[in-house]
Amino acid sequence: MDIFNLIFSFLYQFGDAFAFLVLSACGLAVIFGMMGVINLAHGEFIMCGAYVSTSAVHAGLPLPLAIIAGAVAAGIAGMIVELLVIRPLYQRPLDTIVATWGISMIVTQGTLIVLGPSMQGVGTPFGSFALGGYSYSLYRVILMIAAIGTLALLWLMFTRTRFGLLSRATIQVPHVAEAMGVNTNLIYSLTFGLGAGLAGLAGGLYAPTMTLVPTMGASFMVEAFVTVVVGGADIFLGTAPAAAILGIIKAALTGWQGQLAGQIGLLIAVIVVIRILPRGISGKILKERA
Repeated sequence: MDIFNLIFSFLYQFGDAFAFLVLSACGLAVIFGMMGVINLAHGEFIMCGAYVSTSAVHAGLPLPLAIIAGAVAAGIAGMIVELLVIRPLYQRPLDTIVATWGISMIVTQGTLIVLGPSMQGVGTPFGSFALGGYSYSLYRVILMIAAIGTLALLWLMFTRTRFGLLSRATIQVPHVAEAMGVNTNLIYSLTFGLGAGLAGLAGGLYAPTMTLVPTMGASFMVEAFVTVVVGGADIFLGTAPAAAILGIIKAALTGWQGQLAGQIGLLIAVIVVIRILPRGISGKILKERA
């Protein structure tokens, strides 16, 4: 393999890893990073999106609309969970661990009982292209574009819309926002629903590439938490740079020693960052700006 093919292969692996990290972590960055809720049911919202989008494709809906349906279903489920379970626990962050872990167990086992151990998939669309004797999936390229597009849309939402202003105000200074007439309960519910919807979007996007089982969310959880912890609380100053750095580490180690080495590299990276930058990349950037 010549140098051009080596470079392209690495860039492709990096883009694939970056897309997976960003799409996995965006919903968690909203719920955990912004709201401070430790959501151990993040993987189940991803699974919800994957199952709903796949069922919609089987029912005859085009894949793009099916993915949107999965995201909307997960978002609605998230708003219901926020209303019934999370809302009384905002001042008790450790209790959210137990509550969301319980939700995770209930949903996983309930899905197993009701829908069985697996669901028929839809297959990866758009085929592949060859370069230098190696085959690359076109759908993976679409996932890379989707990751960048998701970050751009979130930036516009939180910096250029009234909802984004109210959401940031409610999360940062809820008592002041409430005193100014903001319906903070509604904002909390919508923000949590947005985070769950982003998780469902990740599940819908990756459903054609995975085996659909009730425990599929676990394959997203570790990398999502690693990305959010490394990035810190700010979804834009933290999540995107963290995903880029971790994507390089994962792509390099995976290309060198395989998938297991890439996973180990991510865990080592988060240990180092927690030791050096306890508030993550965004915490360091915001401290220097101050």
